[in-house]
Amino acid sequence: MPSADDRLQPRRKPRQVRAELTRERILTAAAHVFAEYGYAAGTTNRIAERARVSIGSLYQYFPNKDAVLAALLVRHIDRGIWTEADQLDLSPGTLEATVRALVRDAIDNHRDDPQLLRIMMEEAPVSRELRDTVERHGKVRVGQVRDLLARHPDVHVQHLDTAAELIVFTVEINIHKLMADPRAIPVETFETELVDMVTRYLRGDR
Repeated sequence: MPSADDRLQPRRKPRQVRAELTRERILTAAAHVFAEYGYAAGTTNRIAERARVSIGSLYQYFPNKDAVLAALLVRHIDRGIWTEADQLDLSPGTLEATVRALVRDAIDNHRDDPQLLRIMMEEAPVSRELRDTVERHGKVRVGQVRDLLARHPDVHVQHLDTAAELIVFTVEINIHKLMADPRAIPVETFETELVDMVTRYLRGDR
């Protein structure tokens, strides 16, 4: 009997451009279908119809809609790379701007569709690929933040590794929660308060 994790593994790994495009079209269609109908009513038939592929073609790539949702979450995480981290001004007096850049990048990565984000957070099963992606992304993000902390003259914390872990976890989990339900608090207010909190911590304010 296949394990729960085996049920989430894609059936076919695209090796050609055409196959990769088909897989991406299925995932994009699934994102629209889940956001429009919800997860329960977002059937593979609806996904195939929206993607303009046969249901048989969809099943060549994904064994079920759980696997589709797991792949969507993996794609979401992989796209959340902080590409501008190396371009920041780290001169004295820029710590707040540095923290704001980190927070705003995380917010921008989650603005697209609150409904889909909520579904991914609440419904996505944990696949082996998802665990590996989360671990890989976490290491990259923490490494980026630690490098910035080590080079910024306004940072005054005792343990850089711990500080980087704390900041990444605090920013990511709170932004996921906020953007899944953006009506809870204005995004601008949330950004200002989070930036102020993290900046004070890094400066060693008492």
